[in-house]
Amino acid sequence: MKTDIQIAQAAEMLPITQVAQKAGINEDYLELYGKYKAKLSYELIQSLESKEDGKLVLVTATNPTPAGEGKTTVTVGLGQALCKMGKNAIIALREPSLGPCMGIKGGAAGGGYAQVVPMEDINLHFTGDIHAIGAANNLLAAMIDNHIHQGNALGIDCRTITWKRCVDMNDRALREIVVGLGGPVNGMPRQDGFMITVASEIMAILCLATSLDDLKEKISQIIIGYNFKGEPVTAGDLNAQGAMTALLKDAIKPNLVQTLENTPVVMHGGPFANIAHGCNSVMATKLAMKLGDITITEAGFGADLGAEKFFDIKCRKANLKPDAVVLVTTIRALKYNGGVQKADLQQENLKALETGFSNLEKHIENLQGYGVPVIVTLNAFVSDTEAEKDFVKTACEAKGCTFALANVWEKGGEGGLELAAKVVEALENKPSDFHMLYEDDLSIKEKIEKIAKTIYGAEQVAFEPKALKELAKIESIGLSHLPVCMAKNQYSFSDDPTALGRPTGFTTTIRELRISAGAGFIVALTGSVMIMPGLPKKPAAEQIDINSNGIITGLF
Repeated sequence: MKTDIQIAQAAEMLPITQVAQKAGINEDYLELYGKYKAKLSYELIQSLESKEDGKLVLVTATNPTPAGEGKTTVTVGLGQALCKMGKNAIIALREPSLGPCMGIKGGAAGGGYAQVVPMEDINLHFTGDIHAIGAANNLLAAMIDNHIHQGNALGIDCRTITWKRCVDMNDRALREIVVGLGGPVNGMPRQDGFMITVASEIMAILCLATSLDDLKEKISQIIIGYNFKGEPVTAGDLNAQGAMTALLKDAIKPNLVQTLENTPVVMHGGPFANIAHGCNSVMATKLAMKLGDITITEAGFGADLGAEKFFDIKCRKANLKPDAVVLVTTIRALKYNGGVQKADLQQENLKALETGFSNLEKHIENLQGYGVPVIVTLNAFVSDTEAEKDFVKTACEAKGCTFALANVWEKGGEGGLELAAKVVEALENKPSDFHMLYEDDLSIKEKIEKIAKTIYGAEQVAFEPKALKELAKIESIGLSHLPVCMAKNQYSFSDDPTALGRPTGFTTTIRELRISAGAGFIVALTGSVMIMPGLPKKPAAEQIDINSNGIITGLF
């Protein structure tokens, strides 16, 4: 059996100019990055402003196993299948972070015969967007410390600085650091730390900005800390927004690539969904909706994280109204949520499957609560038995959900035709009555409780003293109207990653609140979730290699 990278390396890619032509994009609007990648210019976006939007389909998932459940694979396979049916479909995806690529989860370009290519480029450095975001983030960090070193005219209280440095790699040693050591010439010593770039506010801002001017305005509103009077200090106060935006002048432009079947893919932005808002850029999604009759996009991790943030943050900010939701699950994820150990997931176990179905059931109920038609799809694995597949199908239909089997890893678009037909049927016959979970005028505490109790199923929410202090600060500076971005582990509805299935009677603990005033939301950190992940005992990086001809192996 061929590996993902072997399949990708054998692909017959079209020149990106031809892919653009298929999407109705004139070559003049392309900024080429080699033969198979391109940036899409501002002029293209402006030229399409008056065009009517196509339909928008979100792909989300149940709580995953540590290896992931193939949500991106299904997204890609669905887009390929729709094109195979003769539909004008465009896929809109996030860019992969180097953290998972070198860690345990692998890349984020799909898998098998439902991949986005050139896979190696996309998973490693792509067009440099994430590096540019890191540079802009760290420029602001440098300007903060330089301002303090040069006299601190703004009266920044070093004890209150909230702005972190970032790097796009899982590096636990950088979570907590001390900077400015070595005497006065090296600045003021203070405690600092790093977060992974894809969890940074700059990433969130880039993905929520609608133009270069909007990007600069949002950057200027970033709160980096407070002065000795307790007043917020912003990136605008440091006059950092111009240079930071200049570093992002190319990164803000969406990227165009293709699938193995040459379906156009707009790929842009990459915030994590467990510690950030988990959606690709607003500019990429809106552009795809202008170019295609059907846009297929995804939101990271399970629907309790990615889909909730897609609906309550991205759709709120961008005035998007999704027309349907595809909820991806796997037999192995349901058995994992039913208590089966990872080593035994390939063994048939209908009892565990029935127990684990409670996890899928909760996700279905949550998504139906948003008023959007839900199609459940089972991403097929070779270890799945007919009895297991029949059980999931019957149980989903009993919940009033359309069900489809997806075999896109093995068969590409051909394996997604059943799912594509069900999606088209929903788009044509089941109008969406989309509405968000909460209104802007609720307090931050009320919004958090609404998410935790309604989406997670928590019995109560506990705020630690630090979070209550930060809550008071948010209220005092008039930011209670902002939506909430929950930072929570991806494996459980609760803030305990070992509480699988559909836990009940638990308390969601809010340990910290962070203001992302530029991005326009409040981050609530729950349990022990980290904004800088660490590498596992056996990182994927150990398997990645390159030969003398530049051929990469071990990347997945």
